Amino acid sequence: MKLDHELLWLLGGIVGLLALSSTITFFLKRRAAGTPNAVVANLEARVNAWWVMVAIFGVALATGGLGSVILFGLVSFFALREFITLTPTRPADHRTLFWAFFIVTPLQYYLVATHWYGLFSILIPVYAFIFVPTRSALAGDSEHFLERTAKIQWALMVCVFCVSHVPALLMLQIPGYEGQNAKLLLFFVLVVQISDVLQYVWGKLFGRHKIAPAISPSKTVEGFIGGVLSASAIGSALWWVTPFNWWQAGLFSLLLTLMGFCGGLVMSAIKRDRGVKDYGTLIEGHGGVMDRIDSLCFAAPVFFHLVRYYFTV
Repeated sequence: MKLDHELLWLLGGIVGLLALSSTITFFLKRRAAGTPNAVVANLEARVNAWWVMVAIFGVALATGGLGSVILFGLVSFFALREFITLTPTRPADHRTLFWAFFIVTPLQYYLVATHWYGLFSILIPVYAFIFVPTRSALAGDSEHFLERTAKIQWALMVCVFCVSHVPALLMLQIPGYEGQNAKLLLFFVLVVQISDVLQYVWGKLFGRHKIAPAISPSKTVEGFIGGVLSASAIGSALWWVTPFNWWQAGLFSLLLTLMGFCGGLVMSAIKRDRGVKDYGTLIEGHGGVMDRIDSLCFAAPVFFHLVRYYFTV
């Protein structure tokens, strides 16, 4: 997939923003020299982790559609592992889980890579939905059967089906936008992730009223409103890398920020139910893979299907 000038400008802006963040972190660390500061240490870990993630994402884009499919396929695999580990099943489900990890997940991404939309859109919500409980029932263990199968089905839907819609953006055939879908994918990820960051920042600066303190104590009404509006404004300003005009980009950005908030809140509810702070520890300063993609999960399928319905041939 060719890196055009607009994509290079966008990637350069992201790198510049990270460089600024690293510089700020460096001076904060020097200012706090000799005094342990958990906030600065956490900020440094997060910035370093973002450098790694942006580098990996950049390599995936540079290698074209296949690289992006492989990247998000691995993301789904590790997210699925975290989700299943957090919501344990029984030995009778091991063969079902084998199918989930090593058959259904690769097949879903194969369908994305080959642009087989018809089967890609129903493989997990229809065929895997039927297969999972049937395979588990054949194991002969009925204890907590509904709970066990629901965990696996939910894991496949959230970690594989929803996430696979991110690289699936590359399969969309948008008139006048041929060969530029990498920018649409980057636009999507950028708006959702910036919304998360800005909701946190606005919440720290002006947050007073908690939205769901028992689920996500850091989320406030002020942070939500400030983050959603500012991220939507940034998305509207980035209309030039999308097939949308400025107000369409703004509306899509607003939708992405709202769906991202819903995804993050639901994934936080699952963590609270299991009594943990993070899904994992794979990414230093960020928790697990699922902690980084929770906002993408709900936003990706909604964005994909709306763009496909209104902008493709």
